[in-house]
Amino acid sequence: MRPSAMFVAVLSVVWLAAWPAAGRAQPVVLQTSSWLPASHPLSQSQAKWCAEVEQVTSSRVRCSPLPRPVSPPPGTFDAVRDGLADLSFSVHGYTPGRYPSTQIAEMPFGGDTAETASLAYQRIFARYLAALNDHRGLKVITVFTHGPGRICNARRPVGSLADMSGLRFRIDGGTVSDIGKAIGAAVVMRPASETLELLGSGAIDGTFSPAESISSLRLEKAIHHCTTVPGGLYNTSFAFVMNQATWERISKTDQASIERLSGEHAAMLFGRAWDQADRRGIALMQATGVRAMVADRAFVDEIRVRVEPLEDKWVVDARARGLADPEQVLREFRAEVARLH
Repeated sequence: MRPSAMFVAVLSVVWLAAWPAAGRAQPVVLQTSSWLPASHPLSQSQAKWCAEVEQVTSSRVRCSPLPRPVSPPPGTFDAVRDGLADLSFSVHGYTPGRYPSTQIAEMPFGGDTAETASLAYQRIFARYLAALNDHRGLKVITVFTHGPGRICNARRPVGSLADMSGLRFRIDGGTVSDIGKAIGAAVVMRPASETLELLGSGAIDGTFSPAESISSLRLEKAIHHCTTVPGGLYNTSFAFVMNQATWERISKTDQASIERLSGEHAAMLFGRAWDQADRRGIALMQATGVRAMVADRAFVDEIRVRVEPLEDKWVVDARARGLADPEQVLREFRAEVARLH
């Protein structure tokens, strides 16, 4: 055999030996974290999304839940960014002032269901807000909201702003804190998981919460009155995120498959799960005698007047962050909610 022919033959053998290894992407195991119980709709939604990812990637990408959360809720985004976990979710408002553009989804009257609000929010996020790059170091799988916030308390019915005088409410932080102050409520920013303890000690009289909290936090014996505001008193903005370096380890083919499960698909997955939990909370309130009422037109108008300056502030802040026409973005968000309703 001529030397040149021998060289070609050897090179071919080396290439063929290397080809199977080069053609196989290394499996990626996502370490997932949740600061909520495994039974909570958000933990269940994360697990369901992971199952879908494992299926569409033929197990080349799969999740492994960590035995305990890697951080308290306010530090979750940083923990994922720093690689302490690969995948998790958290509340933007737990770090006030850090994600101001996301407050668009937290304004009053943002939607009567979590699915509607979440889908509209994700569309606006993809269209406008993602470009602001507030989530540096994170791959945003989706953004979403919980169900419409209600005014619940242990003391008395609340059918007007005057009825809230003297009552202290637990809130999550973010825009809901500003809303509470705007409508004259005394608010205490504490995690939802502490609500029952705070009610029992008398540190608070009530909570601004979605109906889901009644069942998931076992508040039905501590809460006696709950007012529904049409469209919601507020929503809370969440993001479901992956470590950026972990995302880049996933093959392009599997990234494409995961993208199809992200964005609007994931927003609806989280939103629907929360709506189901809200329905369980409403049923529990009915079964245990929690007295429910719906805010009338006069009460809604009182709220609308008080919170209008918050919308103006969001517009100013969003423009300062680089959003070209925040007034139009806000109109588009509300148009999306109305279209999906």
